[in-house]
Amino acid sequence: MRRWLPALVLACVTTMLLVACAPARGADGDLTDDWPELRVPEPFTPATDVCLPRISTVVQASTYETVSCARNHLAETIHVGTFVGPDALTEARPAPGSPALRAARAECDQRAREVLGGDWHTARLALSLALPSAPAWAGGARWFRCDLSETGSIDNTRPVNRTGSLRGALIGDSPLTHRCFDPKLIGDNLNYMAPVLCTEPHRAEFVGVYEERDMSWEAFTRSAEQAHKRCMALIAEFAKVPNNSDLPYRAGSIYYPPSQREWEEGDRGVRCFLWSDDRKLSRSMRGVGPEGLPAI
Repeated sequence: MRRWLPALVLACVTTMLLVACAPARGADGDLTDDWPELRVPEPFTPATDVCLPRISTVVQASTYETVSCARNHLAETIHVGTFVGPDALTEARPAPGSPALRAARAECDQRAREVLGGDWHTARLALSLALPSAPAWAGGARWFRCDLSETGSIDNTRPVNRTGSLRGALIGDSPLTHRCFDPKLIGDNLNYMAPVLCTEPHRAEFVGVYEERDMSWEAFTRSAEQAHKRCMALIAEFAKVPNNSDLPYRAGSIYYPPSQREWEEGDRGVRCFLWSDDRKLSRSMRGVGPEGLPAI
């Protein structure tokens, strides 16, 4: 507006002989002091405690959509965090394997445990991380989104439609929790784990989760024996049997690691299962002791 002042002043001078120039009623005569200050545009940030009709690892404002958790949905946003410090100053979004992404994943994991009332690894659940698009990051977006979803099974980790929030879903006797399975084999290879009641004949039972050491995905895939030993220790604790040389004659192990993408984001939770190769079980092995799980 400033560049128009000389013309306005000149117009007032040329008409002074006819009418005195005076500000209009209610005006102060200053044309530059009454404009409201323009707000700085804020980058789009997704909402938390909402449910989603679809899942994406990259979120764009133009396609962002939420639904009521009482309706069918594929995921629930449980937390939206912020990259801070040096992590927020990078020109590109945090890459898989970066300390920034691992810290974000850890924050999501902690928030998921608080919301669920337990460790999501122990149930038919998946935790995914979503970031802004590259243009949004360049425009100043520094958030990350944490989404929980229900999955079909331990083998089928694709999200399934559900209704209702997952808040408190692992408190008490949850139908989502992993329990007993009857593994299906092709030769010596595990094909899939069929979930069954623990009172039905079965050969496997979920015993817990251990946190693997900080190592690369390639190193982990070469350390099957280490994963087996860690799971056998959980089996001994679960069944209340000695972790000694007799343990391999009592049970074996099956383990499910995170996917490579989850591993590179920082997930190190390995799910462990007791495996009975030589006999069918008809009850849970929790706390049965040496007599309930004999060495044979």
